Amino acid sequence: MGTDHAPHRPVSRLARAVMSLFAAPRVNMREDYEKVRRLQRQMAALPAMRYHDLDREVRSADGGHSIPVRVFEPSTVRRDEVLLFFHGGGWVTGDIDSYTPACLTMAELTGAVVASVDYRLAPEFPFPAGLEDCHRIARLLLEEPGLAGVTDPSRIVMVGDSAGANLAAVTCLMLREEHSAMPSRQILLYPVTHWDHDPRTSPFASVREHGADYRLTNTEVQDYLELYAPEPAERRSPRVSPLMATDLSGQPHTLVISAELDLLRDEGEAYGRRLQEAGNRVRILREPGALHGFITLPRFARPLREAYDAINAFLDEDPGQGRP
Repeated sequence: MGTDHAPHRPVSRLARAVMSLFAAPRVNMREDYEKVRRLQRQMAALPAMRYHDLDREVRSADGGHSIPVRVFEPSTVRRDEVLLFFHGGGWVTGDIDSYTPACLTMAELTGAVVASVDYRLAPEFPFPAGLEDCHRIARLLLEEPGLAGVTDPSRIVMVGDSAGANLAAVTCLMLREEHSAMPSRQILLYPVTHWDHDPRTSPFASVREHGADYRLTNTEVQDYLELYAPEPAERRSPRVSPLMATDLSGQPHTLVISAELDLLRDEGEAYGRRLQEAGNRVRILREPGALHGFITLPRFARPLREAYDAINAFLDEDPGQGRP
């Protein structure tokens, strides 16, 4: 499958200036990540009485800790897929509470059940702790899909945004390497796929074009990476930077959605192209005028609604058709 792009709509200088006013206040993530976590939880403390949410816990593979999973049902279930969601937040912030509004929106706009995983965060639990939690839940549900309320593992779709998309992509690579059951589809929203976000050395133009002015900066991404993977060699490993993987064959039917004004735009799209080159069925969509993290915007926001139009079209497709 070829690459798709939404019709390009130029972003005016005025619009860029206005959007920069909404850029996240610059923080020292190394010192302030706990404050950011508290603020995210306070902002997400919204009533959701008409939705059904259900919390579960799954024991880790070694039995040493529990991994919380929150299940969201739409008001009207229109699909039999279960969307297994890994949240963003640079592997350092974000959790199932702060992402509850986004997951409610995902369930409602897709008509699918969403299962959100509360994986362990760095720096308290550096790489590979969070990845192991995501892998544990994914493998369990794919091997025992009845736990997710479906009989066919192909109905489980991996979804993630930003660092969560990184975890979804890497989890799929791990499942392939293990010859484990695979999801039929994955949806990667503005994923982190590469280790270098220094504008002087990055191979991606978007790092230089959008790494200072908008919601996510080069410095923040680098701080996140160093908190998540303290050892420099780890950051270049395919399990932190999936774009470094030499074998990307055997991956699920993939939808990559990037944000035009995001410094991660080019590396996410590059990962999609690498998947295509490896023989996978991939669709790449660039959301025009969008900033990093747009999936958490209110439902009336244009980028969010356009992204869900693409997600629903992707979910409507038969994942078995066109498979190489």
